[in-house]
Amino acid sequence: MTQETPPVIEITGLHKSYGALEVLKGVDMAARAGDVVSLIGSSGSGKSTLLRCANLLEDSQEGEIRFEGEAVRWKGTGHNRRPADAGQVRRIRTNLSMVFQQFNLWAHMSILQNVMEAPVTVLGEDRAEVEARARKLLDKVGIGDKCDVWPAQLSGGQQQRAAIARALCMEPRALLFDEPTSALDPELEQEVVKVIKDLAGEGRTMLLVTHDMRLARDVSDHVVFLHQGRIEEEGPPDTLFGAPKTKRLQQFLSHTVSA
Repeated sequence: MTQETPPVIEITGLHKSYGALEVLKGVDMAARAGDVVSLIGSSGSGKSTLLRCANLLEDSQEGEIRFEGEAVRWKGTGHNRRPADAGQVRRIRTNLSMVFQQFNLWAHMSILQNVMEAPVTVLGEDRAEVEARARKLLDKVGIGDKCDVWPAQLSGGQQQRAAIARALCMEPRALLFDEPTSALDPELEQEVVKVIKDLAGEGRTMLLVTHDMRLARDVSDHVVFLHQGRIEEEGPPDTLFGAPKTKRLQQFLSHTVSA
C-alpha cells in the first residue's frame, strides 16, 4: 500500500487577529501538488491575510499550518504565538514563492539581477547556472530582451512578469499570487493573465488571490469564497460560478461577473 502524498500546503482552524479585529475566524484550506486554488471575496474578507499566513509572513494566533505534511512549530499562545524554528521558516519560505500586487522589484538592480538574486544569495547556487535559468525564465514570460534594463524602464505588466520569473527562479514547490493583476491597466493585465494561465497549464501548484473572476474560473481546480474571515462556500469553479448555493456568493458574483 502506498501512503497518500500530503498536500503541499494545508491549513486547519486558522485564526488571525490584529488587536481586537478578528480577520480570519477558523479557516481550513489545502492545495495538493498541481492544484490551482483561487481565493475570492470582497475587500477585507481575509484573502490576502490568509495567503500571508500560509507563507509565514504573518503570525496567526491559532490553528495549524503544514507544508508537505510538516507542521510549523510554534512557541507562545494567542498574540504572543510565533514560529519556534527560524530555520524551518526560511526553508518553507524558499519553497513558497510569493508574487505581490506591487511588483517589489529592486530598483537598483537590472531585471536579470533581480531574478538571480535570491537563488544566489539565499540558496547559495552557482551564479552561472542561475543566470542561465534566469534568462530562460525571462524568455518564458516574454521579456527575454529586457535582461539588462532597470525596473523603472518597464511597463507595469513587464515588471509583474519579471516578478513572476523571479519567483520561478527559486524553483519553489508552490507559487502564491496576491492580486497579481489589480495594479495594472486592462491591456497590461492580459499579459500577466496569459503567463498565469500558462503556468497553470504546466501543472504548477498555485494559490491565487484575485479580483478577476474570469481568471479564477479559467485556471482553478478549486475556488474558495471568503466572507468576513470565514469560508462561505468552496468547490470546483464550474459549480461555484455556475450554481452558487449561498445568497452571499450569489450577491458577490452578481456585482463582479458581467453577464
